[in-house]
Parts: sequence; C-alpha cells; structure tokens
Amino acid sequence: MIIKHLAFYILVLSSLVSTLSSKSFAKAPRVVPEILDSIPHEQSHFTQGLFFDGKELIETTGQYGQSGLYRRTMDGKILDSAKLSERYFGEGSIAVGDDIFYLTWKSKKAFVYSRKPFALKGEFRIPTEGWGLTYWRNALLMSNGSSELLQIQLGGFNVFGAITVTDGGRPLKLLNELEIVGDTLYANVWQTSVIAVISLPSGKVVRYLDFSRKVMDLQRKYPNIDVLNGIAYDGKNLWITGKNWPYLYKLK
Repeated sequence: MIIKHLAFYILVLSSLVSTLSSKSFAKAPRVVPEILDSIPHEQSHFTQGLFFDGKELIETTGQYGQSGLYRRTMDGKILDSAKLSERYFGEGSIAVGDDIFYLTWKSKKAFVYSRKPFALKGEFRIPTEGWGLTYWRNALLMSNGSSELLQIQLGGFNVFGAITVTDGGRPLKLLNELEIVGDTLYANVWQTSVIAVISLPSGKVVRYLDFSRKVMDLQRKYPNIDVLNGIAYDGKNLWITGKNWPYLYKLK
C-alpha cells in the first residue's frame, strides 16, 4: 500500500514539475477548457493517434507487441482492427482519401492501410522518428519530438518543407499527437498536461489548453495511467484522451 501511494505521489509531482517548468518559458496564455461529456476508453490502449472517420473513431496505439489500429463506435464497440508486428512501436495516424497512414517510432517507417476495411497496402520511409501525424494543405504534417513539423508529399513521400513551432519566439519542443482544424493545429506537448494551439503556417503558439487539474484528478483515481495524448475533432467539438486513460472527454 505504501509503495502504491508513493507511486501516485511521484506521478503527481512529475505532473506538477512538468507544468511548472513549461510555465517558466510559455508566453502564450493558458485556458482551462470546459468538459461537456465523456465516454469510455479502452484502458489497454496506449494512445498514439486519434481521429474521427464520420461518426466513428480511429485510434492507433503504441508499445512493442501491443501496437495496433482500431475502428470503434462512440459506445466503445470495436468494428475493425489490425496489429503491427512485435518489432514495431506504433505512433500517430491520419486518413487521407481511401488510405490510413500509420507511423512507427524509431524504425523510420510508416505503413499504409486501406481505410475500410483495414488491410495493409504498403509502407514508406520517414527521415526521423515518427510521433504525430495529420494532413494539411495537400500534404502530411508530421511531428518527431522536436519543434519542427515535417511536410511530406503524398505519392513519393518526400519531405519538402518544415514548420518550426515557437512560443514567444522560442522553439517549442516535444510536439506529439496532432489534430488540424482549418489552419489551426492542436498538438500534445509530451510529458506535460497541455495542448498547444498553433496558427499555421506561421507556427506560432496562440494559446495552451491546460488539463493539469484533470490529469491530477485522474492520476489519483487511476495511478497506472500515462500522459495526456490523443486529440480528435468531430466537426464541432474536440475530444481528448491519454495513454491508458479510462475515458475520452468532449470539450466545449
């Protein structure tokens, strides 16, 4: 019991330290979004990518031997799934046309699946680690843990540009899972409880969505959860979750 409580307090302290350290350089304002609703989330899913396909959610997960692609309903029913080989650690994903693109972490490789039903169609090389993925202005937009978002052409999958994300003129690193709404990019900042709201193509952070209180509350009830990660837009509202979280949350 003592060990369990100690683990919880270490998690809380880690969250506080990361939040405080990020505040020390953050220039953009912080807002605490209102949570409107929640739905169950599979706690075995180490969430790496999340997006809506119509009224269904598509999620990609990580961890060696556990990485996979899932299509699910809002009430949690799994409609389709595909697993990566045990040698790959899955990361972010996005659908474009009839395809789903699914990154891996350190293998410098991404996979292409058919959108419906899931079936492996091919693969392509990526120049760095893969973290988050979205689609903007006819190209894939990929994060890799740095402050740069790589622009990747469809077809040849060549990198043709990069957008540096800055806050108050300083590069913002550890950009992770991505979601695009028009020319506004939402990006999880790894190991913090904030989502950066980024204006494209400038790359400037205009604000942060601060979930530190919600994360601390969840860590108290579910000490085995991991960090905030996963952003999806349903056409009206954002939904967020985290790695091994028990819920997805709908935001105002």
